[in-house]
Amino acid sequence: MDLDLRDRVAIVAASSSGLGRACALGLAAEGARVVVSGRDLERAQATADDIAKRTDAPTVAFACDLATAEGPASLVERSVAHFGRLDVLVTNAGGPPGGTFADFDDAAWERAFALTLMSVVRLIRAALPHLKASGRGRIVNLSSTSVKEPIDHLLLSNSLRPGVIGLARSLARELAPLGITVNNVCPGRIRTNRLLSLYGSEEALHKAAGQIPMGRLGEPEDFSPAVVFLAGKPAGYITGQTLCVDGGLTRTLM
Repeated sequence: MDLDLRDRVAIVAASSSGLGRACALGLAAEGARVVVSGRDLERAQATADDIAKRTDAPTVAFACDLATAEGPASLVERSVAHFGRLDVLVTNAGGPPGGTFADFDDAAWERAFALTLMSVVRLIRAALPHLKASGRGRIVNLSSTSVKEPIDHLLLSNSLRPGVIGLARSLARELAPLGITVNNVCPGRIRTNRLLSLYGSEEALHKAAGQIPMGRLGEPEDFSPAVVFLAGKPAGYITGQTLCVDGGLTRTLM
Protein backbone atom coordinates (compact mmCIF):
# COMPACT_ATOMS: atom_id res chain seq x y z
CA MET A 1 0.00 0.00 0.00
CA ASP A 2 1.33 3.42 -0.95
CA LEU A 3 0.80 5.76 2.00
CA ASP A 4 1.81 8.78 -0.08
CA LEU A 5 4.14 10.09 2.61
CA ARG A 6 7.17 10.76 0.42
CA ASP A 7 8.49 14.28 1.03
CA ARG A 8 5.74 15.02 3.54
CA VAL A 9 7.08 16.71 6.67
CA ALA A 10 6.36 15.11 10.04
CA ILE A 11 7.13 16.32 13.53
CA VAL A 12 7.35 13.51 16.07
CA ALA A 13 7.48 14.91 19.59
CA ALA A 14 9.61 13.16 22.22
CA SER A 15 11.17 10.92 19.59
CA SER A 16 14.77 10.44 20.65
CA SER A 17 13.88 7.00 22.06
CA GLY A 18 11.06 4.54 22.67
CA LEU A 19 7.74 4.76 20.88
CA GLY A 20 8.44 8.20 19.46
CA ARG A 21 11.67 6.98 17.89
CA ALA A 22 9.91 3.99 16.34
CA CYS A 23 7.25 6.29 14.85
CA ALA A 24 9.88 8.66 13.44
CA LEU A 25 11.73 5.72 11.89
CA GLY A 26 8.52 4.32 10.43
CA LEU A 27 7.58 7.64 8.84
CA ALA A 28 11.07 8.12 7.44
CA ALA A 29 10.99 4.60 5.96
CA GLU A 30 7.93 5.74 3.97
CA GLY A 31 9.89 8.71 2.60
CA ALA A 32 8.70 11.43 4.98
CA ARG A 33 11.03 14.20 6.10
CA VAL A 34 11.14 13.83 9.85
CA VAL A 35 11.75 16.13 12.81
CA VAL A 36 13.15 14.32 15.84
CA SER A 37 12.83 16.09 19.19
CA GLY A 38 13.81 15.55 22.79
CA ARG A 39 15.02 17.43 25.82
CA ASP A 40 18.61 16.27 25.18
CA LEU A 41 19.80 17.62 21.82
CA GLU A 42 22.76 15.26 21.59
CA ARG A 43 20.54 12.23 22.05
CA ALA A 44 17.94 13.55 19.60
CA GLN A 45 20.66 14.26 17.03
CA ALA A 46 22.04 10.74 17.36
CA THR A 47 18.57 9.34 16.72
CA ALA A 48 18.03 11.61 13.72
CA ASP A 49 21.40 10.62 12.27
CA ASP A 50 20.65 6.92 12.72
CA ILE A 51 17.23 7.27 11.08
CA ALA A 52 18.72 9.18 8.14
CA LYS A 53 21.41 6.51 7.72
CA ARG A 54 18.88 3.69 7.77
CA THR A 55 16.27 5.28 5.48
CA ASP A 56 18.03 8.00 3.42
CA ALA A 57 15.23 10.34 4.50
CA PRO A 58 16.04 13.95 5.41
CA THR A 59 15.94 14.39 9.17
CA VAL A 60 16.60 17.19 11.64
CA ALA A 61 16.81 17.22 15.44
CA PHE A 62 15.72 19.92 17.86
CA ALA A 63 15.85 20.15 21.62
CA CYS A 64 12.47 20.82 23.18
CA ASP A 65 10.98 20.83 26.67
CA LEU A 66 7.34 20.07 25.99
CA ALA A 67 6.26 20.94 29.52
CA THR A 68 7.03 24.64 29.03
CA ALA A 69 4.74 27.24 27.51
CA GLU A 70 7.23 28.13 24.76
CA GLY A 71 8.69 24.70 23.95
CA PRO A 72 5.98 23.29 21.63
CA ALA A 73 5.59 26.52 19.63
CA SER A 74 9.34 26.81 19.22
CA LEU A 75 9.57 23.22 17.97
CA VAL A 76 6.94 23.83 15.30
CA GLU A 77 8.48 27.18 14.29
CA ARG A 78 11.98 25.71 13.87
CA SER A 79 10.66 22.67 12.01
CA VAL A 80 8.75 24.75 9.47
CA ALA A 81 11.70 27.11 9.07
CA HIS A 82 13.91 24.12 8.26
CA PHE A 83 11.65 22.13 5.95
CA GLY A 84 9.29 24.85 4.70
CA ARG A 85 6.05 23.08 5.53
CA LEU A 86 4.28 20.71 7.91
CA ASP A 87 1.94 17.85 7.06
CA VAL A 88 1.97 15.47 10.03
CA LEU A 89 2.07 16.13 13.76
CA VAL A 90 2.63 13.23 16.13
CA THR A 91 2.15 14.40 19.71
CA ASN A 92 3.94 12.48 22.41
CA ALA A 93 5.52 13.10 25.80
CA GLY A 94 7.03 11.10 28.60
CA GLY A 95 4.30 9.69 30.79
CA PRO A 96 3.65 11.12 34.26
CA PRO A 97 5.10 9.21 37.23
CA GLY A 98 3.27 6.31 38.77
CA GLY A 99 1.69 6.47 42.19
CA THR A 100 -1.54 6.71 44.14
CA PHE A 101 -3.59 9.74 45.16
CA ALA A 102 -1.66 10.36 48.38
CA ASP A 103 1.65 10.53 46.49
CA PHE A 104 0.96 13.74 44.57
CA ASP A 105 0.81 17.34 45.73
CA ASP A 106 -0.40 20.30 43.67
CA ALA A 107 3.00 20.77 42.06
CA ALA A 108 3.03 17.17 40.81
CA TRP A 109 -0.46 17.56 39.36
CA GLU A 110 0.54 20.81 37.64
CA ARG A 111 3.69 19.25 36.12
CA ALA A 112 1.69 16.29 34.85
CA PHE A 113 -1.01 18.57 33.45
CA ALA A 114 1.57 20.67 31.58
CA LEU A 115 3.31 17.64 30.10
CA THR A 116 0.38 15.32 29.43
CA LEU A 117 -2.39 17.64 28.26
CA MET A 118 -1.05 21.14 27.66
CA SER A 119 1.84 19.93 25.52
CA VAL A 120 -0.73 18.48 23.12
CA VAL A 121 -2.81 21.66 23.17
CA ARG A 122 0.24 23.83 22.49
CA LEU A 123 1.67 21.61 19.76
CA ILE A 124 -1.64 21.51 17.91
CA ARG A 125 -2.21 25.25 18.32
CA ALA A 126 1.20 26.01 16.80
CA ALA A 127 0.88 23.42 14.05
CA LEU A 128 -2.66 24.17 12.86
CA PRO A 129 -1.91 27.02 10.42
CA HIS A 130 0.65 24.84 8.68
CA LEU A 131 -1.55 21.73 8.68
CA LYS A 132 -4.32 23.79 7.09
CA ALA A 133 -1.91 24.95 4.39
CA SER A 134 -0.87 21.34 3.78
CA GLY A 135 -4.28 20.41 2.41
CA ARG A 136 -3.91 16.98 4.02
CA GLY A 137 -2.98 17.56 7.62
CA ARG A 138 -2.68 14.68 10.04
CA ILE A 139 -2.61 14.78 13.84
CA VAL A 140 -1.87 11.55 15.71
CA ASN A 141 -1.71 11.61 19.50
CA LEU A 142 0.22 8.95 21.36
CA SER A 143 -1.67 8.19 24.54
CA SER A 144 -2.20 5.09 26.71
CA THR A 145 -4.70 2.28 27.17
CA SER A 146 -5.43 3.96 30.51
CA VAL A 147 -7.97 6.05 28.58
CA LYS A 148 -9.96 2.86 28.02
CA GLU A 149 -9.30 1.02 31.27
CA PRO A 150 -7.64 2.75 34.25
CA ILE A 151 -4.31 1.19 35.22
CA ASP A 152 -3.48 0.58 38.88
CA HIS A 153 -0.91 2.99 40.36
CA LEU A 154 -1.05 5.32 37.32
CA LEU A 155 -3.41 7.85 38.85
CA LEU A 156 -2.05 10.88 36.97
CA SER A 157 -2.19 9.11 33.61
CA ASN A 158 -5.69 7.78 34.32
CA SER A 159 -6.88 11.29 35.19
CA LEU A 160 -5.21 13.43 32.52
CA ARG A 161 -4.87 11.34 29.38
CA PRO A 162 -8.64 11.14 28.82
CA GLY A 163 -8.52 14.92 28.37
CA VAL A 164 -6.38 14.40 25.28
CA ILE A 165 -8.96 11.98 23.89
CA GLY A 166 -11.75 14.49 24.50
CA LEU A 167 -9.73 17.21 22.81
CA ALA A 168 -9.05 14.98 19.82
CA ARG A 169 -12.66 13.91 19.47
CA SER A 170 -13.83 17.54 19.50
CA LEU A 171 -11.11 18.72 17.12
CA ALA A 172 -11.82 15.87 14.71
CA ARG A 173 -15.27 17.32 14.00
CA GLU A 174 -14.02 20.90 13.93
CA LEU A 175 -11.15 20.20 11.52
CA ALA A 176 -12.75 17.58 9.28
CA PRO A 177 -14.05 20.18 6.77
CA LEU A 178 -10.42 21.28 6.32
CA GLY A 179 -9.25 17.78 5.47
CA ILE A 180 -7.32 17.45 8.74
CA THR A 181 -7.73 14.18 10.64
CA VAL A 182 -7.19 13.75 14.38
CA ASN A 183 -6.70 10.30 15.88
CA ASN A 184 -5.20 8.66 18.96
CA VAL A 185 -3.07 5.53 19.23
CA CYS A 186 -2.73 3.95 22.66
CA PRO A 187 0.08 1.55 23.53
CA GLY A 188 -0.44 -1.25 25.97
CA ARG A 189 2.56 -3.03 27.47
CA ILE A 190 5.22 -2.14 24.94
CA ARG A 191 8.85 -2.84 25.85
CA THR A 192 10.38 0.59 26.50
CA ASN A 193 12.45 2.15 29.26
CA ARG A 194 9.24 3.74 30.53
CA LEU A 195 7.62 0.31 30.97
CA LEU A 196 10.68 -1.10 32.72
CA SER A 197 10.74 1.87 35.10
CA LEU A 198 7.09 1.28 36.00
CA TYR A 199 7.48 -2.45 36.60
CA GLY A 200 10.92 -2.24 38.17
CA SER A 201 12.45 -5.52 36.96
CA GLU A 202 12.60 -7.95 34.07
CA GLU A 203 10.92 -10.53 36.30
CA ALA A 204 7.92 -8.26 36.79
CA LEU A 205 7.83 -7.55 33.06
CA HIS A 206 7.81 -11.28 32.31
CA LYS A 207 4.85 -11.74 34.65
CA ALA A 208 3.04 -8.81 33.00
CA ALA A 209 3.61 -10.34 29.58
CA GLY A 210 1.83 -13.49 30.72
CA GLN A 211 -1.38 -11.49 31.19
CA ILE A 212 -1.44 -10.40 27.53
CA PRO A 213 -3.56 -12.64 25.27
CA MET A 214 -0.78 -12.73 22.67
CA GLY A 215 1.57 -13.97 25.36
CA ARG A 216 4.32 -11.39 24.97
CA LEU A 217 5.15 -7.75 25.43
CA GLY A 218 4.84 -5.58 22.38
CA GLU A 219 7.89 -4.02 20.76
CA PRO A 220 8.01 -0.41 19.54
CA GLU A 221 7.99 -1.79 15.99
CA ASP A 222 4.62 -3.44 16.74
CA PHE A 223 3.19 -0.04 17.66
CA SER A 224 4.53 2.38 15.07
CA PRO A 225 2.79 0.99 11.93
CA ALA A 226 -0.60 2.13 13.28
CA VAL A 227 0.71 5.68 13.64
CA VAL A 228 2.34 5.65 10.21
CA PHE A 229 -0.85 4.40 8.57
CA LEU A 230 -2.97 7.09 10.20
CA ALA A 231 -0.49 9.68 8.92
CA GLY A 232 -0.89 8.49 5.34
CA LYS A 233 -3.30 9.33 2.54
CA PRO A 234 -5.33 6.06 2.70
CA ALA A 235 -6.43 7.00 6.25
CA GLY A 236 -8.04 10.22 5.09
CA TYR A 237 -11.57 9.11 6.05
CA ILE A 238 -10.59 7.99 9.55
CA THR A 239 -10.84 10.68 12.21
CA GLY A 240 -11.78 11.02 15.87
CA GLN A 241 -10.80 7.43 16.61
CA THR A 242 -8.81 5.86 19.44
CA LEU A 243 -6.91 2.68 18.57
CA CYS A 244 -5.31 0.43 21.17
CA VAL A 245 -2.18 -1.47 20.19
CA ASP A 246 -1.95 -3.86 23.12
CA GLY A 247 -1.98 -7.50 22.02
CA GLY A 248 -5.61 -7.84 23.08
CA LEU A 249 -5.03 -6.81 26.71
CA THR A 250 -7.66 -4.07 27.08
CA ARG A 251 -11.09 -5.52 27.89
CA THR A 252 -13.35 -2.58 27.03
CA LEU A 253 -15.91 -2.97 24.26
CA MET A 254 -15.29 0.48 22.75
